Amino acid sequence: MAKKIKSVKDLMSMRDKVREEVDLRSGPKEVQVTVHMGTCGIAAGARDVLAALVRELDEAGAQNATLRQAGCAGLCDREPMLTVTDKSGGQVRYGKLDGKKVHRIVQEHLVGGTPVVEFLISE
Repeated sequence: MAKKIKSVKDLMSMRDKVREEVDLRSGPKEVQVTVHMGTCGIAAGARDVLAALVRELDEAGAQNATLRQAGCAGLCDREPMLTVTDKSGGQVRYGKLDGKKVHRIVQEHLVGGTPVVEFLISE
């Protein structure tokens, strides 16, 4: 259910929240995180992974990541997946994700700088 706006303060709060969400999807940052949202990914739970990623990035105060969506990466049996691309173009791909794994990826990789090896997949 949508939150009702009862005051200017409510409207300003909603505006600020939307701006933060838009900022996750724009501009060059240290890393780009792409959630694969093809039909296979969505069927495997990619929407939940995307929501968990938005929540975890927000809670961690991670300002270094741009969040994007893409289609199928051709590895349907490893969905839901996300790809992390650094400034130099280096990529790592994580697969078979859920909310707990997303939490660790945000904390250890996106905030801490160390990939979570046990969730990495090879093509």
